[in-house]
Amino acid sequence: MQLTQFTDLSLRLLMYLARLPEPGMATIAEIADYHQISRNHLVKVANSLTNQGFIISTRGKGGGLQLARPAHTIGLGDVVRQTEQNMNLVECFDMPNNHCRLTRNCFLKASLYEAQRAFMAVLDKYTLADAASLGGNLGLSAPPTDTPSAP
Repeated sequence: MQLTQFTDLSLRLLMYLARLPEPGMATIAEIADYHQISRNHLVKVANSLTNQGFIISTRGKGGGLQLARPAHTIGLGDVVRQTEQNMNLVECFDMPNNHCRLTRNCFLKASLYEAQRAFMAVLDKYTLADAASLGGNLGLSAPPTDTPSAP
């Protein structure tokens, strides 16, 4: 099974935000630069994750992206289900568009369904906090404050 690039970028964006020190806000530019990915692609991902309620986007000075809820409440399986456009592994999973002549007498479909259910069941056991906990905080320091330090 292979996840789309969109889902991959979604997970990476969420993991980045989950690893940030409080208040946990970052810009598209920061995340894109860190992962060395296209800002344009990341904007589309961020818009989708905002619409799906995974992140909050704040415009203007001091704005950016942050998780909409705690990382331990965001299931990896939920993210994958929301970001994958098509979970059909093979043509026969999409009955309206299925033209396979083997569908009626094929064991492959049942075994692939079972494999897909097992794949999602494993993802359902883990949260964004679990995924983000490996590897620490990405070497990121706390964001700078506007308060000058005392001499």
